[in-house]
Amino acid sequence: MRIAGIPDACRQLACLALLALSPLGMFIGNVRQAHAADRPNIVFIFTDDHCTQALSAYDPSRISTPNMDRIAREGMRFDRCYVTNGICGPSRAVIQTGKYSHVNGFIRNGNRFNGDQQTFPKLLQKAGYQTAVIGKWHLVTTPQGYDYYDVLKGQGPYYNPPMITEGENGEPVTRKHTGYTTEIITKKTLDWLKKDRDDDKPFMVMYQHKAPHRNWRPAPKYLNWLDDVTVPEPETLWDDYKGRTQAASKQQMTVRDHLNANDLKLSGYGNMNEEQKKVWDAAYQPKNEAFLKARDAMTEEEVIKWKYQRYVKDYLRCVKSVDDGIGEILDYLDESGLAENTVVIYSSDQGWYLGEHGWYDKRWMYEESLRTPLLVRWPNVVEPGSTNDDITSNLDFAETFLDLAGVSVPDDMQGRSLVPLLKGNTPADWRDVFYYHYYENPGAHNVARHYGVTDGRHKLIRYYALEGKKIDDWELFDLNADPNELQSVYGSTDYETVQQRLKDQLDAAQQQFGVPEDTNLGRPQRRR
Repeated sequence: MRIAGIPDACRQLACLALLALSPLGMFIGNVRQAHAADRPNIVFIFTDDHCTQALSAYDPSRISTPNMDRIAREGMRFDRCYVTNGICGPSRAVIQTGKYSHVNGFIRNGNRFNGDQQTFPKLLQKAGYQTAVIGKWHLVTTPQGYDYYDVLKGQGPYYNPPMITEGENGEPVTRKHTGYTTEIITKKTLDWLKKDRDDDKPFMVMYQHKAPHRNWRPAPKYLNWLDDVTVPEPETLWDDYKGRTQAASKQQMTVRDHLNANDLKLSGYGNMNEEQKKVWDAAYQPKNEAFLKARDAMTEEEVIKWKYQRYVKDYLRCVKSVDDGIGEILDYLDESGLAENTVVIYSSDQGWYLGEHGWYDKRWMYEESLRTPLLVRWPNVVEPGSTNDDITSNLDFAETFLDLAGVSVPDDMQGRSLVPLLKGNTPADWRDVFYYHYYENPGAHNVARHYGVTDGRHKLIRYYALEGKKIDDWELFDLNADPNELQSVYGSTDYETVQQRLKDQLDAAQQQFGVPEDTNLGRPQRRR
């Protein structure tokens, strides 16, 4: 179309305006909007160190988490979601890339994530998605592949967090905030959803909390919550580590010996201001004074019980604030009309020990830290209240995000999309064995380097390095007969066939994923 007497640039604009007003133009516009609407938005909610024992959709014995439970009630709960490497940074790198630690290059905390490599948010951006990451990042380098980022500096404190975002010149800037970190992250996510995103594009937002990571500083409104409750102790709180290898007894993560005064709120304030300290002291000083007055007359068992209650209550208090924030996000999705075309996913970077085996922390291939929560709501697709017991993993998250968006999954990613499972169809060739690998020793808590495989019933673990020295210790567990993993049956004649099968599967998994031999055993690790 040519309009006489109008410069070329103006003619082009005029043509576009006429086209938009024409039936053909309106048709094209409607097709574009319909195509965007066909692709669901994705809200990925991610916490740090949240175990299934503290999520009432899995275990209601310690806490009620009504908003997390709502995702499960209106969607699917996965009961065997395993992590590839049970520690904060490596888990996050796996999710960004869909690749095991030895491939993405981030094998332990203290590494720097190579953001130049292929990641799922970059692929979503190319497909027209708007992407954002808000909250904990913990990968050291500046996030790439995100239209918006506002992330904690390092691990981040529970109060008054400095956060890194893009400045006016495009470079990262650090800004200070006042308040409780969990609440700040929730508000920032809501602000982005309400004000900052492009309404014409589908979006993917990673809403990521620091909580309930150590050292568990609750929000002011929950400082006295649970004071009148005795939280049930796990049956393995008094584990003596017999029946396993030296690795179990040489760790440094027991409630009895390794929680410090700061963990137990007997000293320290973290990053609080004076007003926050006053509220904190009003809650903790009376409880601390009562304990210190009675401590000399208490037995060792009574002191351990007190430590356990103090620790687990603070942990649960932190979870409670996360659950509140999730409720705010879900309510907004409903109120805005976004819920019907938004997939909501809840997970954590690994599981955690709430006193099981006498421990706090994670890292092990034992069930409590190997397994992480995974809840998915996808309206009109996922059957409400459904459960899945297939072996799934954080290795599958990137592939799932891409599949949801209609983006082809690159061949070099090592997981698989969960979309068929969400639709109630498990592929015939779905994995029946899972490979795990932990590298950080020497390092915090002195957990030996180990790898292994599990089929959900039997588990084979090889510990190969401890305190800078080679070892060759094996454990085999029958989870049906020994769900608490207290007695290894490695070498038992009753399990010869199972043991050999798992060794063959271990060899096959390492070959499949191209796992190199780990020989640099004495490398010092930076504590988080």
